[in-house]
Amino acid sequence: MTHSVLLAEDDRPIRTALERALTLEGYQVTAVADGIQALAAAHRERPDVILLDVMMPGIDGLQVCQVLRAERDRTPILMLTARVETADRIAGLDAGADDYVVKPFEVEEVFARLRALLRRTAPAAADGTGPGEPGAEYDARAAESGIVEAADLRIDGPSRRAWRGARELELTRTEFELLELLARNAGIVLDHSTIYDRIWGYDFGPGSKNLAVYVGYLRRKVDVPGSRPLIHTVRGVGYVLRED
Repeated sequence: MTHSVLLAEDDRPIRTALERALTLEGYQVTAVADGIQALAAAHRERPDVILLDVMMPGIDGLQVCQVLRAERDRTPILMLTARVETADRIAGLDAGADDYVVKPFEVEEVFARLRALLRRTAPAAADGTGPGEPGAEYDARAAESGIVEAADLRIDGPSRRAWRGARELELTRTEFELLELLARNAGIVLDHSTIYDRIWGYDFGPGSKNLAVYVGYLRRKVDVPGSRPLIHTVRGVGYVLRED
């Protein structure tokens, strides 16, 4: 199946190189140079996934993301950012992005993240196993088992909604899947490689800060002041959801 990608990047050499690489990889690519064009193309083309640069003239990538999410457009969005600070990366997630890649990046990493986003939004096969891609078995189990409860956390897999007590959590797709994975394995320490494999379908290696950023952002939504922390770091190993 050919997937369509909307690529919004104002740096012409980067845009041209990515467009060529994505086309060679088998994607159908629409490439634009600014945020205004990106919004118009998103409305017109209805792509399967959006690759969105943060720093663009006129309307920047964060604003594009915010507009699409305000319109209830749930197209997966992968942000491209040259900003390396954690707060800057969190701004993209807060705007509604599903994932991000920091410049300079390897094109294979972009491909891996796009595949992960597309896999998680693809409908499951009738037999519940999916098309044989990594993570399909986990997705099928999640869909079949329905409600997950751990401490005062309640997760409804089919409707993709989650609550901490009476408070509903506003989560992005990746945040939801990370929280669901931790809750389904409550009390069990999951190492970094396992989490990367289950959520992204790709282990980005020990130097990647991607998982730490997502866990930190998820904690801001789940472990609010006044509540008992549920998400814990096991140094040198990974993360666990438990009520201490």
